Amino acid sequence: MRRRISLAVALLLAAAPATAQHKEATPYDRAIAAGYKALTLCSGIFNAGRTQAGIEAIELRGIYPEYDAIVPTLAATVDRQLATVTVAFDTAVPPRRAVWSTDMGCSIEPIGAVAPPVVTSYRTSPAPAAANPRAWPTGDAGGTAKAPPRLLPAIARAFDSTSFGQGSETTAVLVIRDGKIVAERYREGFGPYVSQRTWSVAKSLAGTLVGTAVARLGVDVAKPALIPEWEGEWSFNLRRRITLDNLLRMASGLHSDTAGNRTDAVYFGGTSVNEETTGWPVEAPPGTRFRYANNDILLAVRSLRAALGDKDYADLPRAALFDKLGMAHTVAETDWRGNYILSSQVWSTARDLARFGMLYLNDGVWNGERILPQGWVKYVTTPSGPQPEGAFGYGATFWLINNSPGVPADAFAAFGNRGQYVVIVPSRDIVIVRRGEDPAGARFDIAKFTADILAALK
Repeated sequence: MRRRISLAVALLLAAAPATAQHKEATPYDRAIAAGYKALTLCSGIFNAGRTQAGIEAIELRGIYPEYDAIVPTLAATVDRQLATVTVAFDTAVPPRRAVWSTDMGCSIEPIGAVAPPVVTSYRTSPAPAAANPRAWPTGDAGGTAKAPPRLLPAIARAFDSTSFGQGSETTAVLVIRDGKIVAERYREGFGPYVSQRTWSVAKSLAGTLVGTAVARLGVDVAKPALIPEWEGEWSFNLRRRITLDNLLRMASGLHSDTAGNRTDAVYFGGTSVNEETTGWPVEAPPGTRFRYANNDILLAVRSLRAALGDKDYADLPRAALFDKLGMAHTVAETDWRGNYILSSQVWSTARDLARFGMLYLNDGVWNGERILPQGWVKYVTTPSGPQPEGAFGYGATFWLINNSPGVPADAFAAFGNRGQYVVIVPSRDIVIVRRGEDPAGARFDIAKFTADILAALK
């Protein structure tokens, strides 16, 4: 019998109920669908170097049911000189527009925005994706080892769309053992330097950036989160008592309008993080309830902006993490007000995510430099308070897969929509990265895949 997947994981990896497919599209649905298409094309073309046709055939197929039938009917205009994508959806409302800029990726402008001119001098045409000439793991030179023959069948099964989940569509698999790449395979159209959206794997990146702030600036996760919009509220408002730790553990107690708290208004609507996430009321005492919510992570990162100041915040992902690890093909995108959307909107490659996993294998140390505070790995992998139902537990922005057959007790992972996984197994010195574009309703069995990879590497 297949293991029961927790409600939270199902919400993370599956789309909305099938009944949404039969709901008549509203003007708002069309506006969000247009934003989904504009942003996905913008990021896929200018971050990843993929073609419009390729993106429409893979990344824009099998998406949320509310938008799946709408997106193919909307025409997109790609302006490579200005690095913009516009998608019209209503004759009475301006088209949706996504704009790319150097080192910041793409941002989607608000619904109804009359787009101002794009200043070309502020942007640089994206360079073709290429190898980093530095030595592995900070660069791409060397770093590979011959794959054990027993490993190859498990890798092949990941690409057959049936063995680990009916209808799943794997785009990349990469396995690290003892610091070396022992397996690496990509679907046609992808490759070592072609990035994809991480979706909720970004939440684990967000938790890691909080860790860097703890190490460098003494940020205290046990203290209430610094949310400027909550300042001045009555001190006995429970919302003022929500700690950074509560947010990282999905235990804020804040209300959300949908299970899983999908944030389409931020992701594709152009509503800013501070407009959308800060107004929800508290409905349970902080720390007493697990409820998977994008808003919790967006608020945690909003708190970092208040703690660091705008300049240090703007430099944070690249200066504190990406540049240090050699994640040269990773970009964290923002809303139009400059807030990082670190619950979902990061583009990265399998190799860069493997580097991220290796940081945790090395207890937060990279090339002799301590990037994460002592004990941070234990912190993010130790459950505290209420837990999700089912086989997978939750620490602080990382899932715990240690109750799965064939998986060691110390295994933990970053999970993302459409089949993004980074599995870290410290006791085996192994990182497993699986990237996908699984359509709505298709689930890749990462626990079974992990167990098979580990068995092959014994």
